[in-house]
Amino acid sequence: MATVLEDPTLERHFKGHRDTVTSVDFNPNMKQLASGAMDSNLMVWNFKPQMRAYRFVGHKDAIMGVHFSPSGHLVASASRDKTVRLWIPSVKGESTVFKAHTATVRSVEFSPDGQHLVTASDDKSVKVWTVHRQRFQFSLSQHQNWVRCAKWSPDGRLIVSGSDDKTVKIWDRTSKECVHTFFEHGGFVNYVAFHPSGTCIAAAGTDSTVKVWDIRMNKLLQHYQAHTSAVNGLSFHPSGNYLITASNDSTLKILDLLEGRLFYTLHGHQGPATAVAFSRSGEYFASGGSDEQVMVWKTNFDQIDYNEVLQSHRLRTLDEPRPHIHDIHPRSPQYKHPSHTSAPQVDARTEPKNMSAPQPNVTNVGPAMFAQPQVNGSGRKGLHDLEMTSADIDRRGMAETQGGETGHSAPSTVPLEERNIPSQLSRTLEQIVGQLDVITQTVSILEQRMTMTENKLRECLDNQQKITLQVRPSE
Repeated sequence: MATVLEDPTLERHFKGHRDTVTSVDFNPNMKQLASGAMDSNLMVWNFKPQMRAYRFVGHKDAIMGVHFSPSGHLVASASRDKTVRLWIPSVKGESTVFKAHTATVRSVEFSPDGQHLVTASDDKSVKVWTVHRQRFQFSLSQHQNWVRCAKWSPDGRLIVSGSDDKTVKIWDRTSKECVHTFFEHGGFVNYVAFHPSGTCIAAAGTDSTVKVWDIRMNKLLQHYQAHTSAVNGLSFHPSGNYLITASNDSTLKILDLLEGRLFYTLHGHQGPATAVAFSRSGEYFASGGSDEQVMVWKTNFDQIDYNEVLQSHRLRTLDEPRPHIHDIHPRSPQYKHPSHTSAPQVDARTEPKNMSAPQPNVTNVGPAMFAQPQVNGSGRKGLHDLEMTSADIDRRGMAETQGGETGHSAPSTVPLEERNIPSQLSRTLEQIVGQLDVITQTVSILEQRMTMTENKLRECLDNQQKITLQVRPSE
């Protein structure tokens, strides 16, 4: 007999934002969740119940997108203030900022190798930057309206972008050319993403639809009209078998891509659902809404071999007509009723929330003492190399910041108290780590000052050359 599948369940909900949540993303180590909102604040939530949440203050306007680096050492945030910030997600709040566009930056994403960023903006362009020193690489500028979202392909060779010009474009990173444009959307394109296989893309639009294209044949594969209002975000399950969407109709929808139909409808947010993302393992997903809440859900339905899922489909449909997208049969026994014809409804609004822990205390992290002033497109005044610096920061602080065991990944650091080390030795090691951290921070400051000195020296030499050229004609 096939294994009984369980419905998604709401595990936690976090309150701390003061306006609509616009973006959510899991730390790959599954110890933290980042969220950005219209309140201009970046929140980093720690899954360990006793751990505080951190509110990072620095942007001067709404945050439109957030993304963790593959290593989990950095969080990038894109803002309406035209800048991108790179943060180390610890209580120190170390960060660097650079002006990325001439208008609102709608999205930001690290490349799969963690070495580059791609940004999308209301200035109608997509730009690529290095993470090291945040140097501008190139711009992609064929869209005719605001670009809402830009994402890397899993291998980093392609970029997909969606725009208010109602098109989705595929770009080749090497040639910097648009290799194909999809025109089939009937409204603005709010969000785009690559399938984990890299062979397909999905796009969500204001016309309430979700479309999936095969980019090898440039062919529309699936067209879902499961929502009744604009679709704001989507995320592929790492298996590639499911797609989750968030909509202004206040629901999350889980689509079964292999069967081509609606799988679940989830109710939780009081108002539009504005953001959604699966964890890297697919075991959890998070959502954000206009109700200022961030919710963390346990997936549950994809914990068995997919052949068993298909078998359970067949068992449910033996004596009934084959269901279509609005007529999916549920995968848990409590819904198995002959007259049931709609997707299973999971209503978290009626469930007690935060069963395991109270709301976390929030620590406000002000403009970081290491933060640099906004710079021009070259970004030369940023931190020397945040990705490198983050590897050397306070191990104890990082262990605390990223505390929690909600995921199945092995933690990158283990708190000293968990290693059966005598307390005296533990304190000594902590003092040494603290001193190393001070050294690391000092080196970081010296690197910044050297960079600024280099820039000033270059300006002086340029000015001297200009003065020389002006004096010679008069002679």
